[in-house]
Amino acid sequence: MSYVLDLLQGLGLGGAAGMRPFLPALLAGALARANLGVDFEDTAFAFLEADWFLLALALGVVAGVLADRRRAGDDGPVVAALAGIAIGLGALLGAGSLDDRFDVWWPGLLAGAGAATLANAATRSLLSRVRARLDEAAGRALPLYAEGGGLVLAGASVLFPPLALVGLGFLAFLLRGGRRREGEKYAGLRILR
Repeated sequence: MSYVLDLLQGLGLGGAAGMRPFLPALLAGALARANLGVDFEDTAFAFLEADWFLLALALGVVAGVLADRRRAGDDGPVVAALAGIAIGLGALLGAGSLDDRFDVWWPGLLAGAGAATLANAATRSLLSRVRARLDEAAGRALPLYAEGGGLVLAGASVLFPPLALVGLGFLAFLLRGGRRREGEKYAGLRILR
């Protein structure tokens, strides 16, 4: 049973990193340093709570905020790089969550990467749809909501791992709803032919 709970925790941490990579990983590292719900110490993933890694994550948060202020759209190499970092961090957090108590940690690597991929796709889709309806000043605040959502999912997954399923289910619902709306967008125009 504890393997399933640790796997759920890894899914939640991976999903949180997929929403926004640096701040949820920083929270997980800080919680692991304090041994609150997660602990990477004496594992192959002990660097996730090391001082240098937490400092790098904090610098990543600052760089992400600066990049969000400069870019207006939702495409480009910065977004692609952040998506790759998010999936990589999600995989590491998922594997580290399992490696704390179990020798077989590789399923956490796959689960964390998959959850990060789902969360990244859902968040990017949602933010691009919402950004199109807002003015430029309000659109620049959207990444802050993604940061907050990532923090909530990461914290909830560490405190009560089954909540990761609720968070990931909600993200899957958002992704499916966004794709359904894209298909319906031009459905009325086809009738006019």
